[in-house]
Amino acid sequence: MSTFKQRLPKHDTLFIPFITAGDPHEDVTIELALALQKEGASVLELGVPYSDPLADGPIIQAASSRALAQGMSISKAIKLVPKMRKKGVEIPIILFTYFNPVLQLGLESFFALVRENEIDGVLIPDLPYEESTEIRTLAEQNEVAYISMVAPTSKERIEKISKDATGFLYCVSSLGVTGIRETLPEDLDSFLKEVKASTSIPVAVGFGISTSHQVEVLKEYTDGIVIGSAIVHKVAELQSVLLNKETRSEGIASFQAYIASIVSPIQKCEV
Repeated sequence: MSTFKQRLPKHDTLFIPFITAGDPHEDVTIELALALQKEGASVLELGVPYSDPLADGPIIQAASSRALAQGMSISKAIKLVPKMRKKGVEIPIILFTYFNPVLQLGLESFFALVRENEIDGVLIPDLPYEESTEIRTLAEQNEVAYISMVAPTSKERIEKISKDATGFLYCVSSLGVTGIRETLPEDLDSFLKEVKASTSIPVAVGFGISTSHQVEVLKEYTDGIVIGSAIVHKVAELQSVLLNKETRSEGIASFQAYIASIVSPIQKCEV
């Protein structure tokens, strides 16, 4: 049985934050993960830095560059997870990685490493659904949730992707790359309703969500909210404070306060 369900807290609305492994340093990544859990994170997306992140906007691209400069790699990112577990991170951890680093490791070696290091799921944004059969099979064999992404498209394609989805279904709020957006698409609610009608697993929405107002609006239409670029941008702002061991605790406190301000509309109580 997949550990994703076993570790998933019973939150009214799932809060799914994204951080980049190794940005600005791997020790800080562990502390950020703990801080996010304390602020009610339901699932953590741990991004593997990559030199050509096609789905990501400039904020996450810059984070990848900082992490790569620190020597972070897919193997090191995977091996960060047991360190997080040892420090007290109990929520499901999803590895967010592009397909090329997975291919370089070898698919079977990749899943063996993922399972061995207590990772609950994987998300590969540049692997089209039509080309994911082998990797979805390996994920199932290794009891790892394969997180599918679905964008506003034809009803037939939404139903097809939804049918095979595990863990949670990641709805892309708008076409294009990740980033902070002032406004969200007007028809987003109808898209989310359509996806929710096609699946029994939690439906989460991401891409562009950065304010408590957006969270307040979206919680009525979705089971979960993914926040990435806004969080990564805050990490960049606090970089110098977080890298200095003497001021790191102050930086983590500032980070937590920021997270609390965004997710305040989400009820974090158990149900």
